[in-house]
This record gives sequence, C-alpha cells and structure tokens, in this order.
Amino acid sequence: MGTYEDGMKVRRAVLGDEHVDRATEAITDLDADFQRWITETAWAGVWARPDLDLRTRSLLTIAILGALNHDELELHLRAARNTGVTPDHIREALLHVAVYAGVPAANRAFKIAKDIFGEEGA
Repeated sequence: MGTYEDGMKVRRAVLGDEHVDRATEAITDLDADFQRWITETAWAGVWARPDLDLRTRSLLTIAILGALNHDELELHLRAARNTGVTPDHIREALLHVAVYAGVPAANRAFKIAKDIFGEEGA
C-alpha cells in the first residue's frame, strides 16, 4: 500500500486542490483517523495502483456510486474532467448502470449528471 503522501497526490489530481483543501481544513479529532485511512487506503492503495489509469478508475467509481445511489456521485462527476472523462464516457457508464443495477439508479445518476454538466455548460 502507498503512503499518505502518495494518496494525497492522487486525491488532489482527481478531486482538485480546492476540494481537498476544504476537506482537510474540516478535519477534526473525531474524523482525523478516518480521513487518513481513506487517503492511504482508497487513494494510495487503490487509485494509485498502476494497472488502470485515472480515467478508467473514475468511470468505475461513477458507475459504482450511481448503481448504489451514493451521494458522492456528484463529487466524482464533477471531478471527472480532471481524469479525462467526457460526458460521452459518463453516458456510456450510466447506460451500464441502467442494465446491471436498474433503471431507477441510472435515472437518478443521469439527473445528477445533467444538473452538473448543465451548470458547467457541457
């Protein structure tokens, strides 16, 4: 597994400095260990692995979060531009969500994506 510093490098590349700065400034004693664990486990231990590029990992994350109806979908849709994911790629990933996880999950994910890309002019 990678280090905290490795994780922060990937986290910043994917989510952007502004988001990561806000998140780290909001850390308290209550969630400090959790935030460190996420950075080391998810970002350094998974996202930094060499066999998939960030674009592929981003699409996988979007599909999984869409399928599970998780709130972090919005965060990862916004971050997708940092990994080379296009709205066309997102459409294809969400079509997979519809087939393999259900139309209601995909419908919600498409709504969130439309709201985000409508805001950004994409």
